[in-house]
Amino acid sequence: MSRIGRKAITIPAGVTVTVTEQEIVVKGPKGELKVVCFPGITVQAVDGKVTVGRSNEERQTRAFHGLVRSLLENAIDGVATGYKKTLKLVGTGYRVAAKGQGLSLSLGFSHPVVFDAIPGIKLAIEGNDTIHIEGIDKQLVGQVAANIRKIRPPEPYKGKGVRYEDEVVRRKAGKTATK
Repeated sequence: MSRIGRKAITIPAGVTVTVTEQEIVVKGPKGELKVVCFPGITVQAVDGKVTVGRSNEERQTRAFHGLVRSLLENAIDGVATGYKKTLKLVGTGYRVAAKGQGLSLSLGFSHPVVFDAIPGIKLAIEGNDTIHIEGIDKQLVGQVAANIRKIRPPEPYKGKGVRYEDEVVRRKAGKTATK
């Protein structure tokens, strides 16, 4: 039995879980998310707890068992509290500004890079070098943060670029002049 799959998920106050054959709908104070239920996986919501089981021991079903449980837990946490990632712009002249619902990033290119808003994601700016990404879908929040970071990832010599708030960039020594 999957160690992750057999753990029960506690449903916090204010969150409802509705189970159908094809999907599980999770509603909470922050919004609503749907999780796809794969064949061979059974989900039961009873007495404030959600349990995930499986009907057979096939390899694919065993893989889906832990996956569905993790997706459900992320959905429940998302509609209850939400997810947040923070990005820092490090480098001389690296700035961010709001442009409509999206962002305008000055990252050392000859032109500002415009990042359009994505439905379900709230982009907030603190100062001119910090971006806060918030939403209820953990996967979408992480993907948006990765897409923004991909525009100018931190480089190892000066450490300039877009990095996660808690990211540590390993610096290289660079060339040394010999006499």
